[in-house]
Amino acid sequence: MLLSGYLRRLQPCAGAMRRCATTMPSDEPDTDISSTVKRIRQELAQDKQQLKWRTPIGDRPEDWNSKLKLFSNPEQTSDFIVMMQRPIDLSAKNVKQWWGKRQERIERHMQQFIPERHKILGPELASAHFILYRGGAVKFLNDPKWQRASEDGEFNLPNKFNATYKVEALRCDNMQLYYEGLENLRCLEHLKFLSFHNVKTFDDWCLDRVSGSEFPRLEVLDISGTNITAKGLSCLYRLGQLKLLIIDDPKQTLEMELTAAMLEASMPALKIVAANTIHSIT
Repeated sequence: MLLSGYLRRLQPCAGAMRRCATTMPSDEPDTDISSTVKRIRQELAQDKQQLKWRTPIGDRPEDWNSKLKLFSNPEQTSDFIVMMQRPIDLSAKNVKQWWGKRQERIERHMQQFIPERHKILGPELASAHFILYRGGAVKFLNDPKWQRASEDGEFNLPNKFNATYKVEALRCDNMQLYYEGLENLRCLEHLKFLSFHNVKTFDDWCLDRVSGSEFPRLEVLDISGTNITAKGLSCLYRLGQLKLLIIDDPKQTLEMELTAAMLEASMPALKIVAANTIHSIT
């Protein structure tokens, strides 16, 4: 009797709960879409169809294909399209400029970091091979002589890892060295001297790359004759053991003078000197 009375009292509550459930909003998406939403979706679909990129020339059935298709750009990038829309200029100046840019792209590609080379040679010999091949000079630890390549570009270095070769100094003077090539100069724990004298392609970005290349013992850095500005000098705080920095003229501008003074104040062992006090004029 008690149980039946309890169940009778629960029936009104259950009915109220069912009525509340029917009035609650449903989580399922509303199937009744308004005409405005349908119109917007149709307009978006039409816009996408209009913005769809055309079929590349040469891939359409009505196009005539020739052997010149081998020289086409399959990616159809915007740069390629802009280039094709420009009038052909075969003047000597334009051809020379095109050839120079092409040679620069090739050289940048050739100077890229090759992990396999560093795995085989190690960072010391890999850096030495890279610099000697491009006309630079290398000095190894406990060896008083500077090593350079011969006129034929030949040099005598091991072609596999040898722990006895430790790079102490590098001369990259007058080289055509790009940012991509600086990645090959890394993890030289015994490097004390590094020169980029008269490397015209050396700028602030290159100096930032050098300062973060793990040279814990670097003491002398020559960046005279380069495109370094006062802004680039601020990254040299990473080279904690640096004692001598050679630049064109520490007082060439007020900004350069202030930057040099602040750098010397933050690194008490550092001395910044002008290039004319180091490089003799012959």
